[in-house]
Amino acid sequence: MHGVSLSIGGTDALNRDYLKQLKALADKIEPKWISDHLCWTGVGGLNLHDLMPLPYTEEAVKHVVSRVKQVQDFLGRKILLENVSSYVTYKQSQLTEWEFLAHIAEQADCLILLDINNIYVSSFNHGFEPQEYLNGIPIERVQQFHLAGHQNCGNYIVDTHDHPIIDPVWALYEKALKRFGSVSTLIERDDNIPPLKELLAELDHARTIAEPILAKAKAA
Repeated sequence: MHGVSLSIGGTDALNRDYLKQLKALADKIEPKWISDHLCWTGVGGLNLHDLMPLPYTEEAVKHVVSRVKQVQDFLGRKILLENVSSYVTYKQSQLTEWEFLAHIAEQADCLILLDINNIYVSSFNHGFEPQEYLNGIPIERVQQFHLAGHQNCGNYIVDTHDHPIIDPVWALYEKALKRFGSVSTLIERDDNIPPLKELLAELDHARTIAEPILAKAKAA
């Protein structure tokens, strides 16, 4: 179960009605895991319908950790937090994004949904090295990968999920597999849906990349 409405980084009180419905649905269908995004989505009851990034500060870490613990206690299970694509930074930030995510996962004892495309998009937009991001994430916390396409607007990239996955994202996926091992992988496509055979070709390409890496790791 993958959501966009938790607003775990928001300053409004956690939405108890939403959490009750989420728990009821989870109890009914018994998903392998529940995930949402490390972001905020509104303030003062106003939903911005977007995944807004947080300032990477120790204060924000403590705030999010407290809220994650409340959610996990209510649901009776660990949740996964996904890194989002971002287009702005905050002057107040004291940590890198990967340090921020890692600190929250460790202190809240939650898991990570590592979106490989989002790492690439944000690295392009903000000028950091994506391999450093992978190296900064604790291996035992990563439960799932996401892959997707995006729109390159020249001097910035927008995470649109409406294009094929590009070669640099595939290359980053290969590096992620080498670091994290066998991790469940999902390909996202939200618009400009191509014929099924093209989607299956992307799936086959992911398997082609993963199989020799995982076989080598298993043999070792």
